Amino acid sequence: MKFLITGGAGFIGSHLSEDLLGSGHSVVAIDDLSTGRMQNVHALSHNNKFQLVVESITNATVMDRLVSECDIIVHLAAAVGVELIVRSPVHTIETNVMGTENVLRTARRYRKKILIASTSEIYGKLGNVPFNEDDDSLIGATTHHRWAYATSKMLDEFLALAYHKEMGLPVVIFRLFNTIGPRQRGRYGMVVPRFVRQALSGSDITVYGDGNQSRCFCDVRDVIPAITALAESSKAEGRVFNIGAKDEITIIDLARKVKNMCDSQSSIILVPYEQATEQGFEDMRRRIPDTSRINELIGWNPSITLDDTIADIIQQFKEDGLSDPITERPIVERVVVD
Repeated sequence: MKFLITGGAGFIGSHLSEDLLGSGHSVVAIDDLSTGRMQNVHALSHNNKFQLVVESITNATVMDRLVSECDIIVHLAAAVGVELIVRSPVHTIETNVMGTENVLRTARRYRKKILIASTSEIYGKLGNVPFNEDDDSLIGATTHHRWAYATSKMLDEFLALAYHKEMGLPVVIFRLFNTIGPRQRGRYGMVVPRFVRQALSGSDITVYGDGNQSRCFCDVRDVIPAITALAESSKAEGRVFNIGAKDEITIIDLARKVKNMCDSQSSIILVPYEQATEQGFEDMRRRIPDTSRINELIGWNPSITLDDTIADIIQQFKEDGLSDPITERPIVERVVVD
């Protein structure tokens, strides 16, 4: 089959492209390279079944041609990363809403199956973990730009499911929970590569807030088989699926783990959210997925440990160097904890 992957030069998109090509499929990746990187797909450039189109998904003419020639669309293109979202809320909303609308409209024109990447951010400040796909959402006020991403992705889901219900478009939505792994960079606030880069460079490892917020991290190499299995399943159409690991770790403990694995002399410091992001920033205390739905449908469970993933990220940074510096606000107040 021929897959069209939006955001195909990104962290997840490049891994998905690699996996699909390895299974004998053809892949066309479209990416405007705003967050995607040519380095991510360099190894695929000589594969005659792979093509990279450098363009925005909002270009209706280009998308019409690409969608008409593919069999399945995997829509990964989005504005991502807390720092980017807070700094550029207009870009976030326009990219996520208008881009997805154009992809869905074109998919409907040619009756193509489409998988849409969503996010655990949709659950907002909900406290009853683990999160089930049918749980309510608790989103913060519109005056807090931090919630622009969650709201834009929620609108994407509503629109996609409306296309399925009203027009019969074969749509599958998957919500990702803190996907990490090689090729991910810390430029826009992704916590694990940011910690690794800081630890390897000997810089302070900056933990936002009190560090007791917890997350479940899932290796991208576990996530990809879940996406491809959903693409193959007709029973997944019209449904929403969580994809993530269930092992929970606090961010302060994550920082300590990265420091130890890097054999680093860095200090671990706590930085108030308002210094790192924006005044009044709100964060989720816990984020744990209920993955029983995807397990029941395709038998999926993650298998790669957090330690193994971090070790691979460390090795990647050692091989590639510590370029792509992190953009952080000047720190006025800090507390050294380790």
